[in-house]
Amino acid sequence: MGTRVRDESDYDSSCSSITVPDSNQSWISDFSFGSRSSVSVSVCSDHSTLSCGQKPHKANQAAWEAMKRLQRETGRVGLDNFKLLRRVGSGDIGNVYLCQLRNTVVGLPECFYAMKVVDREALAFRKKLQRAEMEKEILAMLDHPFLPTLYAEFDASHYSCLVMEFCPGGDLHAVRQRQPGKRFSISSAKFYAAEILLALEYLHMMGIVYRDLKPENVLVREDGHIMLSDFDLSLKCDVIPKLFRQKPDPKTTHKNAKSSIPSCASPMQPVLSCFSSSNNKKKMSANMMMTTQEFNPELVAEPINARSKSFVGTHEYLAPEVISGLGHGSAVDWWTFGVFLYELLYGKTPFKGENNEKTLINILRQPLSFPKMVVSSTKDMEELVKLQDLISKLLVKNPKKRIGCLKGSVEIKRHEFFKGVNWALIRSIRPPEVPRDLQRIKTTKASLPTAKLSKQERGATYQIPQHFDYF
Repeated sequence: MGTRVRDESDYDSSCSSITVPDSNQSWISDFSFGSRSSVSVSVCSDHSTLSCGQKPHKANQAAWEAMKRLQRETGRVGLDNFKLLRRVGSGDIGNVYLCQLRNTVVGLPECFYAMKVVDREALAFRKKLQRAEMEKEILAMLDHPFLPTLYAEFDASHYSCLVMEFCPGGDLHAVRQRQPGKRFSISSAKFYAAEILLALEYLHMMGIVYRDLKPENVLVREDGHIMLSDFDLSLKCDVIPKLFRQKPDPKTTHKNAKSSIPSCASPMQPVLSCFSSSNNKKKMSANMMMTTQEFNPELVAEPINARSKSFVGTHEYLAPEVISGLGHGSAVDWWTFGVFLYELLYGKTPFKGENNEKTLINILRQPLSFPKMVVSSTKDMEELVKLQDLISKLLVKNPKKRIGCLKGSVEIKRHEFFKGVNWALIRSIRPPEVPRDLQRIKTTKASLPTAKLSKQERGATYQIPQHFDYF
């Protein structure tokens, strides 16, 4: 698998490092946190210690309500409020622990959380503290169904702790490994791709270029819907929203106008001045028809002016413009979206070589090709052709010709592959796979390390190790 590359040039630093994943990192097989590591850079201003703010889309959820009650009753949220059950993942800048509140809130079910713990002193020594600060700043901004909710953040000694929602379904890479042929069906790929597209759309509207999309960074919630995670490689920039009006196709204007009028009703006639000449009437009528036939105004908030020369991302997912070092912008996310789709469908990335160097050369020079795939029906074949067409338009080596480079998700949503997707109600669709891992955790709680401790020891504050093992 490719490794995650990080270059600190966004911060005018010459320091760079490549991290290699630990193959034995997962304590539970279902909690896979990725087999490919990435490369990164980030910027952020100093952040004061804050507790959870307002997250409207979480308003009715028990985990959010429990955290708010704790904040109201104690006036603070700290490490001593949590039981850390076990480490479930580790990365280049910190470790993630499965935890729960020490005192269960009356009237609410027992809730699990994920706590990311970052050693600030160690990161400062490695010149990576800015990446952790950037991730914290971005997480505090987010309020979206397919992105993490930051419940609370606080400091404990020289550690920074971020409390987020726990996803019991593991990551999409692990889910793919369980599928027949280690690849997703076209319908499943469409579901996950649609939710990822909405997450990227929101990030771009917030002026955030993600830069590290891959299945390992897509976590699966208890209900089977996804959550995009890991923002330490992201680039934060300014974005200027624009409103575009889509002009109607002259060839279909008359036909659509007729078909839109109920058969039982007469066409509504414009009210024209009795003093208008016949020519003026014709002009006014034509103008009125054009006005009423302009449809679907599109809000575009794509950070097209974002520029960075950092060498960041995962080797197999790196966009050509990142490798060339000539500067990249938000179009890198649409390239990685294409590689992501390809991997979901075929179980591998399109330009993987014998080693990282060969992979980078392939990305720059090798034309895109698709392996042969057996499909069971004509409908599946039609869907496959549409998906391959979308991937081809995303994996265009020239970022200026890549779909999404100007209008972002608006262009991609209009592609035939996503025809019929009800974007507004996508959260109501049953996911391809709904994990049962949360129930498994509850039934195996006796096997957790804390169960072997005495009652007094279980009540004591968890001691975080002085040093973390990084990839």
